[in-house]
Amino acid sequence: MTAYDYLIIGHGVAGATLAHELRRRGKSILVLDTYQPDSASNVAAGLMNPVAGQRFALTWRATELMPAAKAFYQALEAHFGQQFFVEAPILKLFSSVAEQNTVLARSADSPWQDFVEKIEPQPAALPGVRQEFGGATIRHGGYVALRELLAALAAEGLQNGWLRRETFDPHQLVVEPTGVCYAGAVRAPHIIFCEGSAATQNPYFTWLPLRPNQGEVLDIECPGLSAAQVLNKGAYVVPLGEGRFRVGATYRQLPFAEHITQQARHDLSHKLGTMTDQPFSVVDQRMGIRPAVQDRKPLVGTHPAWPVMSIFNGFGSKGVMIAPRLAAHFADVLAGTAELWPEVNIQRYSALYMARQS
Repeated sequence: MTAYDYLIIGHGVAGATLAHELRRRGKSILVLDTYQPDSASNVAAGLMNPVAGQRFALTWRATELMPAAKAFYQALEAHFGQQFFVEAPILKLFSSVAEQNTVLARSADSPWQDFVEKIEPQPAALPGVRQEFGGATIRHGGYVALRELLAALAAEGLQNGWLRRETFDPHQLVVEPTGVCYAGAVRAPHIIFCEGSAATQNPYFTWLPLRPNQGEVLDIECPGLSAAQVLNKGAYVVPLGEGRFRVGATYRQLPFAEHITQQARHDLSHKLGTMTDQPFSVVDQRMGIRPAVQDRKPLVGTHPAWPVMSIFNGFGSKGVMIAPRLAAHFADVLAGTAELWPEVNIQRYSALYMARQS
């Protein structure tokens, strides 16, 4: 029987970030993960955008999350000697004069001034970029090469023995008041589930309102398009280097498609066409399932009946930006030195748990 401080299930952006944070604090961990090349974390473009959606709303806790994420990824770059994070302006392209006016009115307020670098109602010349109504340049954003980052962390974990490519079987988990025992070979005082959309099948947390959605992305070649910024107008266009870009993403509720769809290819190609006047070719198309939540806030906290069991999940499309700061905060909570943020605490859904028990 091998003992660890924490048993972690899942090594997407949530599990990998939390695992790294706990290890950085000297904790012994074991991560069990089934590698899926088309998981949401591996498909995502890794976009860090402090502005959310068509309403041009500032992302929840953006002033706290953005600098923490940047510092986290830069520390990993120094650790691995490899670039993962690119800080780049995000050009929000306006689709109408009304949208110009909305953004102009909102950007005058604090803390908007920290993130809005400039607003150009008149088109500014950028190679290959269509700007009929101008746009707003957002600073402090960027993108993370998430697939490469997760691969580097996983390679280190496999080499050092704290990561196993193994499918978690809940039937082999024995939960006791003082900890858990798994498969008769692993013991830990605490287990943390970071399974992404697979949490819908977790017998301990099925009461939580996880609402996975399916997204598809395109990788395209467009040599004439400027790669100096991220574009956003109903979809994002993130540079991948050497004239390639990732365009995404679609959102599909249940029932999910079994394979990539022509509809997604058509929709994303159309949206890309509103942002560039350059010819492009699609070189790849992939899909993944995001672990989204009803109220668009992560699901973090301890099981109401089993204090030895927690969940760290539900990051949706903002995982790259949210996970580093929330991992550090949750590590403090687990250490007993902080109170969990109520916005993410699964206690907000305690009524659902009680209803399931009755």
